Amino acid sequence: MLEKIISLDKQLFLFLNNLGSEPYDWFWFYITKQSNWWPIFLVFLYLVYTKLGWKKTGLVLLIVTLILVFTDQTCNLFKNSFERLRPCNNPEFQGIMRNLKPSLTYSFFSGHAANSSAVATFLFLLLRKFYKPIGFIIIWPLIFAYSRIYLGLHYPIDIISGYICGILFGILFFKIFQFLEKRFFQ
Repeated sequence: MLEKIISLDKQLFLFLNNLGSEPYDWFWFYITKQSNWWPIFLVFLYLVYTKLGWKKTGLVLLIVTLILVFTDQTCNLFKNSFERLRPCNNPEFQGIMRNLKPSLTYSFFSGHAANSSAVATFLFLLLRKFYKPIGFIIIWPLIFAYSRIYLGLHYPIDIISGYICGILFGILFFKIFQFLEKRFFQ
């Protein structure tokens, strides 16, 4: 059963990865780099500040930092435990995939997917009562994570597992935020 899932995962990876086209490679390289998302982060910071004020915004920044640290370290623990080769390092894919970005680390599970979905989940839960269209935030981790498949760095299961981990951490840290907000700000 597990072999069948892994086989399907590899087939889906190859299909999605080979949808890529050289004229669009620059776009996906741009998307995959976290520092290029700073304009969106500034918008969310502004949205948080306008509804919660400076003190709670400081707490939000602390929580987001903790989310990233915990999610990233959990991801590293899994990667070093499972030691799944990235598609770009998988010898059976040589010559049949678009290998655009080398990496020496392991694949399972995607830190990009986990971090982005954790922060998106936290911000969604935090801002949904103030901004009805905040549901669009889910687009960010989807695009961000697809860039990892496009560049040959992750399998779809790596992305899905990263999403699940991220969503769980986003919910957990939102509960922590609510507790701290009630304890120190009311």
